[in-house]
Amino acid sequence: MILKIAWRNLWRNKRRSVIVLTSVVVGVAMLMFNDSLMNGMVHQMLHNQIKMDVTHTQIHKTGFRNNKVIENSIDNPQKAVKLLENNNAVKAFGQRVISFGLVSSASNSGGVAIYGVNPEKEKQMTDIYSSIIDGKYLGSGRNEIIIGKKLAEKLDVMVGDKMVAIAADIDGEVSSELFRVAGIFKTASSEFDKSRVYVSIPVLQNMLSMGNKVSEIAVILEDYQQSIPFAEELGKELDSDFEVSPWQDIIPMLVAYSEGYRQMVMIFYLIIGLAVIFGVINTMLMSVFERVQEFGVLMSIGMKNGKIFRMVLLEAFMLGITGTFFGMIAGYLLHLPIMESGIDLSLFSESMASFGMNSVIHPRLSAEVILNSALIIPVMSVLAASYPAWKAIKLQPTEAMRYV
Repeated sequence: MILKIAWRNLWRNKRRSVIVLTSVVVGVAMLMFNDSLMNGMVHQMLHNQIKMDVTHTQIHKTGFRNNKVIENSIDNPQKAVKLLENNNAVKAFGQRVISFGLVSSASNSGGVAIYGVNPEKEKQMTDIYSSIIDGKYLGSGRNEIIIGKKLAEKLDVMVGDKMVAIAADIDGEVSSELFRVAGIFKTASSEFDKSRVYVSIPVLQNMLSMGNKVSEIAVILEDYQQSIPFAEELGKELDSDFEVSPWQDIIPMLVAYSEGYRQMVMIFYLIIGLAVIFGVINTMLMSVFERVQEFGVLMSIGMKNGKIFRMVLLEAFMLGITGTFFGMIAGYLLHLPIMESGIDLSLFSESMASFGMNSVIHPRLSAEVILNSALIIPVMSVLAASYPAWKAIKLQPTEAMRYV
């Protein structure tokens, strides 16, 4: 009964209700779009970092992350390898040797991180293979090297050109090796492209006199969200010489950015919510003052204050829920044409590449985005209607019936 009365009261002044509904629809649609766009940007940055280099979990010798020198290499990687081979949560893994040195061409030189990898294993873990834009991926050639596009431009080299890599070996002696550029890659990060080169792991181990030692073992899991419990469990199985790190510990800045994004989105929700509160308060107060005599009659025939209070709140809730429903439909329809194609921001590609983002952003409409959009306006509408409802029950029946 109260529901039916509340719905009819809502449409007594159609123009006013339509104006408020329209503002709610637009607000919800824009909230969904903004939240999903930011969600897509963060997800893309995380995906790019993981697929470029970080992977889901990394295993190092204790102390390597604080001092990334080849002296802090894993002496017995087979112990960790056996555990990974028998773990059903592991999708792929590979060993790496990491050294920091200098690469030189006939034209220029630059400092880089030299990665020795197993080409086939790395192909299963990262997108470097699919990022080759010229030449080919690492093959069976002993002195093949692949480099980033930015570094190739800096060194003025092309596929087939020779270049020298120089680094300190495990004994502290300067070691060098001549390589031929097999391929050039381009990722979403310009910083990555100008500071990373890849060679075959046996070649780098031989160059640095490391034997079978490795710098890290990178792991891809079946479910990246299980990286923390996986790292904790694996850490218990390995001794104190090993350090197992989930991606959250490896890229804390991105995790912090993700948290900051959530807080920023909450601020947007708060701003829209406050706008809705003022709109609903104004609408419901006008509605209450227009119906003072009606409330007086209802009170005089015995309707309790609680029912009147709930009726006013219900009107606001129905206003909010109706606007939210159509707003979510509008927000979803807004997403349809861009969910697959994305939003092309090529005009800002250089600046976006410095943050590790692609020039095309794909909004990501997650369950969290939908839930937030569905709850914020109805809840704010009920809160906003509390004051007009309180004003309604404070009316005196005899005075209200004489109100003109």
